[in-house]
Amino acid sequence: MIILFLCIAFNTILVSGSSLSDQVHQTPPDLFSKQGERAKISCSHSIDNYNRMLWYKQTNRELQFLGNMLARLPTPEKGLDIKLEGSADKGQNCTLTTERLELNSSAVYFCAASYHSPYSTPAYFGQGTKLTVLEPGLNVTAPTVKVLKPCKNQKGNKTLVCVASGFYPDHVSVSWEIDDVVVTKGVATDNAALRNGSYYKITSRLRVTEEVWYTEGKKFHCAVRFYDGTGYIYQNKTIKGKWKVVLTTDQYLWISRAAELSYSVLIVKSCIYGAFVAFLVWKLQGSTGKQDD
Repeated sequence: MIILFLCIAFNTILVSGSSLSDQVHQTPPDLFSKQGERAKISCSHSIDNYNRMLWYKQTNRELQFLGNMLARLPTPEKGLDIKLEGSADKGQNCTLTTERLELNSSAVYFCAASYHSPYSTPAYFGQGTKLTVLEPGLNVTAPTVKVLKPCKNQKGNKTLVCVASGFYPDHVSVSWEIDDVVVTKGVATDNAALRNGSYYKITSRLRVTEEVWYTEGKKFHCAVRFYDGTGYIYQNKTIKGKWKVVLTTDQYLWISRAAELSYSVLIVKSCIYGAFVAFLVWKLQGSTGKQDD
């Protein structure tokens, strides 16, 4: 097994995120099964001349090679209770069937399209299938979602926090929208849901400027997508921004200068008015002195 894996590793460059990876189609993206059942995953590609399909199991960021299909010739790894069927040619379906699932069968499974060659050639990954073997006694449970407003004493940029909790299993994803437009800038989501007892929890943070948060009526929307075994359900929460006058540096300097100018004008006016009053008093005193004479 190790020798075969090394041979494939040295003769194949595994690539993800490439434009050709978009031509590798893996289904389903999510899958639940029970212990003792089987799970079937399909993969196809539309890359010219490619005729080999590689299969991997990822657990805790470690890839385990499961086998490969060369055209219609399957070669599963020995000692693994799996079956490869179909064809690895362009436009055909290649399927991986895992028999008699156990709890440790839970993982992310990947297919990768490649070209059979004695030389190094790139292999392009599919998007992966997250398989969970359900634990006995635990029911599939959708998350509860809440959004926490920024702390009042937080200076500068504001951080909104979306918390999804109480769900099982961990087939969940989180996204943010501002005024119905999906945003990714300023978003930080936990790499994986954290388990606490029988259930999971995941947190996502959205960081925005003061100007954005203090815009009356602006909507901040957290959308949590959860796979329940038959389809996807969404739990959504929306909060609105608060109105507050937030000045930019230029605006603050302009207002400060305007205030200084207004204050200076007021002082000048006060001086003029004081001088005018003093002049009137002097005139009145002069007039009174003449009458006395």
